[in-house]
Amino acid sequence: MDINRFNELPILGILRGITSESVEPLTEAVISSGLRTIEITMNTHDAPALIRQMIDVAGGRLTIGAGTVLSLKSLHDALEAGATFIVMPTHVPEVMEYCVKNSIPAFPGALTPQEIYNAWNAGAAMVKVFPAKFFGPSYMKEIKGPFQDIKLLACGGITPETIGPFFSSGADAVAFGGGVFSKKRIDAGEFSLIEQEIAKLISAYGRTALL
Repeated sequence: MDINRFNELPILGILRGITSESVEPLTEAVISSGLRTIEITMNTHDAPALIRQMIDVAGGRLTIGAGTVLSLKSLHDALEAGATFIVMPTHVPEVMEYCVKNSIPAFPGALTPQEIYNAWNAGAAMVKVFPAKFFGPSYMKEIKGPFQDIKLLACGGITPETIGPFFSSGADAVAFGGGVFSKKRIDAGEFSLIEQEIAKLISAYGRTALL
């Protein structure tokens, strides 16, 4: 993963519980929306195969990583499948150590000031503040007070209405998932709607970036 490229459009999509049948239309919808970075969670059935499949379909048009990585086995499975970055819901020391040693961008989850500080000092590319939706942009602003040099990724509660306030309050990136990639939409084949919803997020971010 090229962190500088991610910083150009610091929005991460999270795919959880998808199936092989939905990978191709989802991949094309994501690419058409303008989004560049996607993770597939490792607690999705057959996640390594899905990561490989998405990499093949994307053909270099997306940066694809693995989420919900909670063990070294899960990490190695993800890397062998071709994942180029790792996301965790919490700081898993052995996973972080391996990623830092091997120059793999890792995004560990944290919430409290102590957790955020520890995750950053362990070598995080960014610290995923999770679940951000229960605390909102104002929490991000408070955290950035003492930790202005720590890169923060807000995960949870990201909508076209909240994405601007999150960034203006200090978030360096955001992540979204089920609110856009809902099982109901995917099962109904509403991939054009998914594309439109992602495009709305990107557009809202663009307006924020111009401020």
